[in-house]
Amino acid sequence: MAKIAEPVLRNDYQRSIAAYWNAERDPVNIRLGEVDGLYHHHYGIGGYDASVLGDDQAMIAEMHRLETAQAEVLLDHLGDIRPGNSLMDAGSGRGGTSFMANLRFGCEVDGVSISEQQVGFANEQARQRGVSDKVRFHFRNMLDTGFETGAKRAIWTNETTMYVDLQQLYAEFARLIPIGGRYVCITGCYNDVTGGRSRAVSQIDQHYICNIHPRSAYFKALADNGFVPINVVDLTAATIPYWELRAQSSVATGIEDPFLTAYKEGSFHYLLIAADRI
Repeated sequence: MAKIAEPVLRNDYQRSIAAYWNAERDPVNIRLGEVDGLYHHHYGIGGYDASVLGDDQAMIAEMHRLETAQAEVLLDHLGDIRPGNSLMDAGSGRGGTSFMANLRFGCEVDGVSISEQQVGFANEQARQRGVSDKVRFHFRNMLDTGFETGAKRAIWTNETTMYVDLQQLYAEFARLIPIGGRYVCITGCYNDVTGGRSRAVSQIDQHYICNIHPRSAYFKALADNGFVPINVVDLTAATIPYWELRAQSSVATGIEDPFLTAYKEGSFHYLLIAADRI
């Protein structure tokens, strides 16, 4: 295996992100994960069952269902994955999507995160699930993973690209994914047409200490690094019900209104991009 670059955390910004996620114990992530043991760090898509309103535990379970549905849609776009393939979850959080991928495809999955707390949690989950021989989590930087060139049939990022430089990220993914492999991204991005970050988008940046990219930056960086989109799906309308439900829940964090404002005013998009390596 190639030598891992040191240190994993390259600068003060990355150290601040790692510190944020190492300390994070937000009920919106923990309580939802406790529903069935799949811990997600992303948002949901699809309509919700209005009969859950007013029943806190039912609302939690419904939000978790929508978040799991989002991960299923991401996995649907990975293409032809075989049990002998190796996948990578870049910014793997507490491991939810990685476990879903292993369960669906029977393949090996490596998750990478700059949060040592998340890596430890996810590896313990793998042990409890009896899949630690197939699903492994690593304290590594997604910009410089240390995995062998061409080792990953597919890679995904699920709401993690706003923390990194896209050119550097896709250069690393181009190294890891062989010709014919695939990359799938689900992300929030601001709308170039509206002319820069809106106030609501800036509030989201501030809340998560991130740097939301414009929509155009994704397609430029992908093309510059040998990726050609095969599917682009606008999930914006599909995610609004999730945020409306979350805003009424006991685990609301206060960021719900900026998300709803940004989506509804058109300054922010929720996109899925599936791109083939050429």
